[in-house]
Amino acid sequence: MLATQVLKDTYRFWNPNPADFTSGNLFNKHIAMLETNPNPGQYYYSYSPYGSFGSYSRLTDLKFMVQYAEGSKFESSYKGLELFLKAAYGFSATLSMGDVPYSEAGMATDGITQPKYDKQADVFAEVLSDLQKAESYFAEGTNFDGDIMYGGDVTKWRKLCNAMQLKVIQTMSKHATSEQKARFAAIVNAGNLMTSNDDNFKLVYTDNPNATYPMYNGEERRQYTGVTQLVVNSLKNLNDRRLFYFAEPAQAQIDGGLTESDWDAYVGAPSDMRAEQLALNNADGDYSLLNKRYVAFMDNDPMLYFTYSEQCFIIAEAIEEGWVSGDAQQYYQNGVKAQLEYYMNLPHTADYVHGMAIDQNYIDNYFTGAAAYATSGTKEDRLHQIWTQRWLIDFFQGNGGNYPQFLRTGYPVYPLNPSTSLNPEDPTVYPKRWMYPTDEQTKNPVNYQKAIDDQYNGYDGINQVPWYLK
Repeated sequence: MLATQVLKDTYRFWNPNPADFTSGNLFNKHIAMLETNPNPGQYYYSYSPYGSFGSYSRLTDLKFMVQYAEGSKFESSYKGLELFLKAAYGFSATLSMGDVPYSEAGMATDGITQPKYDKQADVFAEVLSDLQKAESYFAEGTNFDGDIMYGGDVTKWRKLCNAMQLKVIQTMSKHATSEQKARFAAIVNAGNLMTSNDDNFKLVYTDNPNATYPMYNGEERRQYTGVTQLVVNSLKNLNDRRLFYFAEPAQAQIDGGLTESDWDAYVGAPSDMRAEQLALNNADGDYSLLNKRYVAFMDNDPMLYFTYSEQCFIIAEAIEEGWVSGDAQQYYQNGVKAQLEYYMNLPHTADYVHGMAIDQNYIDNYFTGAAAYATSGTKEDRLHQIWTQRWLIDFFQGNGGNYPQFLRTGYPVYPLNPSTSLNPEDPTVYPKRWMYPTDEQTKNPVNYQKAIDDQYNGYDGINQVPWYLK
């Protein structure tokens, strides 16, 4: 079915093998490669520093999907899916590059082969409009076939459409209008949102050879994949047992007499250290490597694209910022609990968590010390707690989802060493975007040139600042 193929093409990791999957996880500073040759993704660059409009090619298939469903009981549901996916493609593209085609995207069959680039503010607004329309279509629809994400459950798709609107509005928080903030509050107050991990939007892996976990059978790669100092220290600070699900103890610490359940046996790799030194230190067993469970099972951890936990943290931040009334502490705690419960109930972990399993008693007593919501601290203190927990959701997910949020908030602070950064334009700053695909200069030259002139003074560079970050 068209729906199945489009969803598969949209949400499977682009090249599901251990080498590319680890590379795809480097930018958010959850892992570090411990090899002599530096991987550009670890040092703020890329083997291909360009965005892509490849997802837009699927818009034609989505149109056909809707056409084939005309007159059936599934028509409204497939219209909802079409608009949701168009919004998802546009949101991803604009965060990656800035101004992008949206209003005229996917209209080649209508004769528009050189679509105009919409201003980023307009893309955000149109994405929000399409998500709202998609929710309405799903509300009118019935459960449908071909859905590998939610099994065709229109109720879950409605919740996702609403939750995604919250994310879009918050992502442009520097420019959100009073009307958009009011819309955010209205969605929260209406309550048609995710309520538990059962609503998580995720790609589930199986033991089908065509649908296996990308890191499966990647032991050789795992031996050079360290968990970062930023992750290890963050989890230690929180007394968070996810550490034992994410990492192995450092061999040097075990050789020195510590046990695998000892917090001090876990040592993170500094992601900004020179690659040659990281490799030497790894040979000495200095760092905690990625947990062995990640390479052991074909049907391993699902790829999380949007979770109930993230929704909770989005709302907690909005309450702190005064966008909506509510109990930020409760949303924070609900989000953390959901993530802990997710790992508690995850298959294939029993023999891999070093005697430090997450159980209900641990969850019930989690919110102490640094993990306790800073009700007596500053708003900044509380936002840092929210943003840290939101960042941890994406550990080794390969979804790339947190980097725009880091650019927006600046927290947690990603290590940046100008002497090791591979950012070719300015090694002292974080890249803010990717360049437009090079073929745009020949396929759509007038609109391409206008976009870089209007936004970036004619220079299509990775350090140029798009509208949502200004």
